[in-house]
Amino acid sequence: MTQIDPLLHHDRILIIDFGSQVTQLIARRVRESGVYCEIWPFNQVTLDKINAFAPKGLILSGGPRSVTEADSPRAPEGIFEMGLPIFGICYGQQVMVEQLGGKVEGSEHKEFGRAFVTVQNDCSLLDGIWSVKAQEEVWMSHGDRVAQLPKNFQVIGVSDGAPYAFIADETRHFYAVQFHPEVVHTPHGSALLKNFTHKVCGCSGDWTMSAFKEETIAKIREQVGDQKVICGLSGGVDSSVTAVLLHEAIGDQLTCIYVDTGLMRAGESEQVVSLFKNHYHIPLIHEQAEDLFLGELEGVSDPEIKRKTIGRLFIEIFDKCAKDVGDAAFLAQGTLYPDVIESVSFTGGPSVTIKSHHNVGGLPERMNLKLVEPLRELFKDEVRDLGQALDMPEDFIRRHPFPGPGLAIRIPGEITRDKIEILRKADTIYLEEIQKAGLYDVIWQAFAVLLPVKTVGVMGDNRTYDYACALRAVTSTDGMTADYYHFDHEFLSRVSNRIINEVRGINRMVYDITSKPPGTIEWE
Repeated sequence: MTQIDPLLHHDRILIIDFGSQVTQLIARRVRESGVYCEIWPFNQVTLDKINAFAPKGLILSGGPRSVTEADSPRAPEGIFEMGLPIFGICYGQQVMVEQLGGKVEGSEHKEFGRAFVTVQNDCSLLDGIWSVKAQEEVWMSHGDRVAQLPKNFQVIGVSDGAPYAFIADETRHFYAVQFHPEVVHTPHGSALLKNFTHKVCGCSGDWTMSAFKEETIAKIREQVGDQKVICGLSGGVDSSVTAVLLHEAIGDQLTCIYVDTGLMRAGESEQVVSLFKNHYHIPLIHEQAEDLFLGELEGVSDPEIKRKTIGRLFIEIFDKCAKDVGDAAFLAQGTLYPDVIESVSFTGGPSVTIKSHHNVGGLPERMNLKLVEPLRELFKDEVRDLGQALDMPEDFIRRHPFPGPGLAIRIPGEITRDKIEILRKADTIYLEEIQKAGLYDVIWQAFAVLLPVKTVGVMGDNRTYDYACALRAVTSTDGMTADYYHFDHEFLSRVSNRIINEVRGINRMVYDITSKPPGTIEWE
C-alpha cells in the first residue's frame, strides 16, 4: 500500500546546500513563514528529483568554497532553465552569476560581520521592506565578490565591499544577495525570504503544526495498521511528543518503555511516569534500573566509556522489556530533521551526519523491528509547537534539552550516589531561580556541573573542604552554535549563596562563559 504523503497538498521550497554552517537557518526562516522546505546537498540534486519534489522555488545556500576554484561546487546543470524562481545567498549568488555568464573575483576588501547595503533600485523582494536610497543593515561573510553581472540582471543594492551586494533578474524571477538574510543579524532578512516564498513563488503559507498533526496521524495509521508499536521514553521532549502523537493515532497499540537509570534530574522520573501512565493512560513499562547503572559506572571516569556503558545497558534492558510486550512490529523514535540531513563538508564532498537516537541506537536491527519516525521532518522548535498542538502541558514541552546519559556527563570524573544527589540539589536551586527571574524561556539550556575539584572554604568558624560547582546557561536557536547567557551579577550572587547555604558538599561556585564553538554546551 502506498503511504500517504503529508506534504502532498502543501507548497514547498527546495534549498540546495553548498556547505554553509547556517543553511539550516534558511530552512527555519522559510518554515516560520508557513512554507515547507527541505535541504538537499548540491551533489545529490538532479532535475528529475527536483521535478518529483515539485518545489515552487529554489534557494541556493552559502558555502565555504570559492567559485574561482576549478573544482568548486556548482548548481545542477539545467536548473536555471526550469522556469522556477531562484534565490542565491552568498556562495549561492556567486554560483548563479558564474553559471549564467557573469564573473566572480577574489577581493582585497573582504566583509565579515555587520555591513550596510545602500538600495539603488526596487524589486519584488523589497516590497514593503526596503525603499530606494535607504541604507540597510545586513550580515556579511565573504572574501570573493561579483565583478560582472550576467545579462538581464540589474543592481538592487551595493555595500562597501560588494558592488553587486543585491542583484535581480525580475523577468526570470532570479534574485541573489551577497549577505545572509537568514541570520538574525540581518534585521529584515526573514521578511526578504518571505517575500521570495510568498510574493515571488506564490506559496500560500499553509504548512502549520495543526495540519502536520492531522496528516501525520493519518500516515501513522496507514503505516502501522493493526500492529503493535513500542516507544522508548527518555523523558525528553522529542520522545514524549512522539509517544503522545502515536497514542492519538493508534491508542493502546502503543506501549512505552521508560528505563529509569537513576541519572535524571530531581522529580523527573516521577513526572514522566505520572504524565504518561496516569494522565494519558498510555501503556507504560517503568523499569527501575538505578542500581544496575550506578553499579556498572562505579570507578568509571572517562566520558566516552560512561556514554558507551549507559548506551549498552539501556539497549539490554530495553530489549528485555520489549520482549515482555510481545509481537511488536514497530519501534518509534524521536528522530528530528537535523539528524537526517546530509551535510556538505568543507571540501564540497558529502559528509553524512545521520545520528542514531541517543537512547535507542542499534535497537531496530537487534530486534528486527520496522521504524516509525513521525518527527523526522521537524526541527526542535517545531517539535515544541507540535506538543502544543497536541495540548501537552506547557511546562513539559518547554523544558530545556537534557542529554541522554543524564547527570552522568555533568559530573566529570567518577560518579557516586552522593555526587548525584549533591548535583541534583544544586541544579534544582539554579533552575528555580531562573524560573523566578522569568528567564527560563529566554535561555536555551541551563544546568549545574559538579566539578572533580575540592576547595578550601570557611563556613561559620569552621574550615570546609568541599566540591566546586559550575553553572552553565546558553542562548541558541538549535544547539549547533551557542553563546553564554549574560546574567547580571546580582542573580549569580543570589544563586551562589543559595547553593552554598542549602547544598551540603559545595563551597565554591563558578560561571562558565564559554561559547560554542570553541566549547560544547555540555562539559562531557
